[in-house]
Amino acid sequence: MKRDKNLPLTETVYYILLALLEPAHGYLIIQKVEELSAGQVHMAAGTLYGAVDNLLKQKLIQPVRSEDSRRKVYVITELGRDILLQDYARMRHMIEMTGMLMDQERGGAI
Repeated sequence: MKRDKNLPLTETVYYILLALLEPAHGYLIIQKVEELSAGQVHMAAGTLYGAVDNLLKQKLIQPVRSEDSRRKVYVITELGRDILLQDYARMRHMIEMTGMLMDQERGGAI
């Protein structure tokens, strides 16, 4: 199967898409990314909004109505979900292959 041109996702983009499984505004996205990554990914607002612009252009996220007109709220699209799942499967395969080969190298001992 041919790999989608959007793959592999960067770590930051992966976490943004994961955070947007539920609608969220910018500051909440930043908080969710930090939480989901166990504090490994820190984003400045400029980084987030650059990524959001690219994700909107790629149709991986979309804006949704917000009761607060001062905040823009986004959510993942079906295409975004598909790309997220493809990247998850790609990484899961890498982890499985690494585990298998490392186990073989150690003679099956953990």
